[in-house]
Amino acid sequence: MILLGLTALAMLAPAVHGYAVGNAAAGRPFFYAACGLGMLTVMIGLATVDRAARDARHSHLAAMIGAYLILPPIMAVPFAEAVADTSFVNAWFEMLSCFTTTGATLYEGAERIPETLHLWRVLVGWLGGFFILLMAVAVLMPMNLGGMEVLTGRSGRARGPQDMRIADATERIQRFAVLLFPPYAGFTLLLWFALVLMGEPGFRAFAVALSTLSTSGILPGGGTAVGGFGVELIIAAFLLLGITRRAYPGALFDDPDLPPWRDPEVQMAGAIILSVTLVLALRHWVGAIENSEGGDLPAFVSVLWGAAYTTLSFLTTTGFTSEHWGSARIWSGLETHGMILMGLAIVGGGVATTAGGVKLLRVYALFRQGQTELARLVHPHGVVGGGASERHLRGEGALVAWVFFMLFAMSIGVVAGALTLAGLAFDPALILSISALTTTGQLATVAAEAPVRYSELGTAAKAILGGAMILGRVEALAVLALLAPDQWRR
Repeated sequence: MILLGLTALAMLAPAVHGYAVGNAAAGRPFFYAACGLGMLTVMIGLATVDRAARDARHSHLAAMIGAYLILPPIMAVPFAEAVADTSFVNAWFEMLSCFTTTGATLYEGAERIPETLHLWRVLVGWLGGFFILLMAVAVLMPMNLGGMEVLTGRSGRARGPQDMRIADATERIQRFAVLLFPPYAGFTLLLWFALVLMGEPGFRAFAVALSTLSTSGILPGGGTAVGGFGVELIIAAFLLLGITRRAYPGALFDDPDLPPWRDPEVQMAGAIILSVTLVLALRHWVGAIENSEGGDLPAFVSVLWGAAYTTLSFLTTTGFTSEHWGSARIWSGLETHGMILMGLAIVGGGVATTAGGVKLLRVYALFRQGQTELARLVHPHGVVGGGASERHLRGEGALVAWVFFMLFAMSIGVVAGALTLAGLAFDPALILSISALTTTGQLATVAAEAPVRYSELGTAAKAILGGAMILGRVEALAVLALLAPDQWRR
C-alpha cells in the first residue's frame, strides 16, 4: 500500500514537467493516473487496516516479490497512454526494466519519446534502486539472504541484534526507510549539483544522477557514455556506493568498526578493477604497437582511465562506458571485450546495495575457500586461523555461495535456452540472459560486435526477459526461502 502511494506521488513529477515544458499531452496521462492510483491506495488502506498477516515471517518477502509483479503494469499505464504508437507489453517491459534497475530500453534515441517520459523512466529506476536497497537491509539481511548468508552459512534464518530479530518487519521497514532515504536522496542531489557545475545540462545531469545512484544506467538520449574525464571522475566516485553497504547507515554489520579499506568487498572490488584495467590497457597497447601507434602516451593514459571507469561501472551493474572506450578499440584495432564485461556484471557489486549480480561478498567467500584448499595441498596438516567468522566464511559460507553461483549459472542456461526457443540465436540469447539476470541491460549494446536491440524482440522473448529481470533482482535464494517445504505445510 505504501508503494502504491509513493508511485502515485511520483507520477505527479512527469505530470508537472509535461505542463511546465508545454507538452500537456505527455503530462496529462500521469496526472490522471496519479489521481486514480491515489484513490485506489486510500480504498485499499481502509480495507486492510489492522489486518495481520498469516505468515508474518515471510509476508514481507512475498510482498517484495509481488511488488515486481504488480507495480510495473501500473507504472506502464500512463506511459502507454503518453506514447501513442506503442503497445502495453512494450510499456510494461520498459517499466519493469527501469524498476529492476536493469536499464534495458525499447526506445532508442532522444527523438523516440519526449523528456517527460524520460523523466518517468529515470524516476522509476531511482525508486526501484531505493526499494531494493530498503528491502535488502530491512527484509533480506535479517533473514540471511541477499549475500549475508555467507557470513553464517545459513539462509532464511533470522540474524542481527536481538531487538532486530524480534521486531516486526513493518517496523523495520519504516525505521530503515527513515534512515536510508535522506542519504540516498542527498547523494543524488550532490551528484546532480556536481554535474551541473561541470557543464552538463540540468535535465541530463539530473537523469544521470538518478541513474548512477540506482545503478540503472538509464540515459535520456540513449547510449552509454556521459561527458568527459571530469564528469566521469565524479560519477566514478558515486559508483563506489555500489561496492560496499558501509556507505549507507542502518546495515547489520558483524564488524561495524572495520575501516572501509579493510572491507572484504572493497578489497575484492579493488583487486578486480586493478587487474581487469591492466589487462585491458595492456591488450590495447599491444594492439597499438602492432599498428605502429604504441608510442602515443596520452592515448595509452586515456585507455587506462577508460578501462578503469568502464570496469567499475559494469562491476556495479550500472552499464556506463567511458568516452575513451570506443576510441580504445579504434586505437588498437581490437574487437570488443564482451566476455570481460559480462563477467564483471556476473560478479556484481556489494551486498545490500543497488547493484545486482552474484555479489562481491559471495565471490570473496569462494576466493577465500580456494586459498584454503591450495594451502591444504601444501600443508595438509596445517591449522587455518581467523576465528569463528572466518571459519564460517570458508566453510558453510563458501558452500552457500557456491550453491548460489550454481543456481545463477543454471538460471543463465535456462533463460538462454528459452530465448533460443523463442527464435533468437545463441549469442544474443546468452548476452540478453546475462543482461537480465545481472540487471545490466547495457550489455546488449556493448557486449557484442553489433548491438542487440530490445526493440526487435518478440512478445515471448520480452516475457522471458521480464521474468529473468525479476529473478535476478530478488535472487534465487529468496524465492527458494519463500517456497521452502515448511511453507507448504502451513
